[in-house]
Amino acid sequence: MVDSLPSLAFLGAGSMGGAILRGVVSSGVQVDGGVIATNRTIEKAQAFSGLDGVTSIALAERPDGNAEAAAAARIVLVGVKPAMVPDLLREIAPHLASDAIVVSLAAGVTLQTFTDALGEDARVIRSMPNTPSMVRKGVTGLAAGATTTAEDLALVRRLFETVGAVIEVPESQIDALSTISGSGPAYVYLLIEEFTKAAMGLGFEQADARLMAEQTFIGATALLDSSTQEVTELRRSVTSPKGTTERAVAVLQDAQLDRTFADAAAAALARAKEIAAGS
Repeated sequence: MVDSLPSLAFLGAGSMGGAILRGVVSSGVQVDGGVIATNRTIEKAQAFSGLDGVTSIALAERPDGNAEAAAAARIVLVGVKPAMVPDLLREIAPHLASDAIVVSLAAGVTLQTFTDALGEDARVIRSMPNTPSMVRKGVTGLAAGATTTAEDLALVRRLFETVGAVIEVPESQIDALSTISGSGPAYVYLLIEEFTKAAMGLGFEQADARLMAEQTFIGATALLDSSTQEVTELRRSVTSPKGTTERAVAVLQDAQLDRTFADAAAAALARAKEIAAGS
C-alpha cells in the first residue's frame, strides 16, 4: 500500500479527470508537492480553485500552463480530447522530469502514440476509468508501457484506487475491458429503463415505477458488495423453487441473455477497433 502520492498534474481536468482529482482530494491521501489542474477556460478552472491543495490554472490566462504543470509533477494525467493528445504531448515533452509518469485518460489513444511523442524511454500508462469513478465506485483498467517500473505502476494504481477498483491488463485487453466496465454502466441504465417500463405496464405511476426499479438495482448491488456469497448464490437465494421469481427468471433465460450480452460486448469491441483504425 502506498501511503502518499507524489506531485500530480491533471492536464485537461474534464469530467473524468476532475472526478479522479476530486477522488484524490476526498480520500485524504497525502500528495507530496501538491496537485495542479489545467483547463482551457476561466470558468472551468474556477470549479477546482477551492479544493484543498489544488492549484487550478486557466489556459486562457496562462497559455503555458500545461508545460508549467507538467514540469512540476511526477505523475502527469492527460485528460484532453483524444484528437488533442499528440499536440499536447509535443508541448509538454521538453518539460517533463526524467522520472515523470505520463498517464493517459484518453479513450482509444495507444501507448505507441505517447512514446512517439515523448520518446521510447518515456514512462507511460494507459488507463480506462468508467463514469462511476465520479462517485468513487469506479473500475479502472491500467496498461503499463514497456519502460514503466513496478513502482510507477504501484503509484498510479494507488491514485486510481481513490475512485474505485483497479484491474491491471496488457494493452491488448484495454479495449475488451472497456466493453465491460467502460460501456457497462449504459447496459445497467438500459435494464433499469426497461424494468421501469415493465412496472408502469403493471399500473404503477412513473415516479413509483422509477423508484422501485432504481432502488432495486441499487439495493441488490449494495447487498452484493457487502456479501461474501457469489452472485449466483445470491440470485438463487431470491429464486424460491416453483415461486414467482423462478418463473420470471426462466423467461429471461429463454431470451438467451447470455448470448445477448456476449453479442453486445463483441459489437462494442468491434467498434473500438474501428475507432482505433480511424474509421
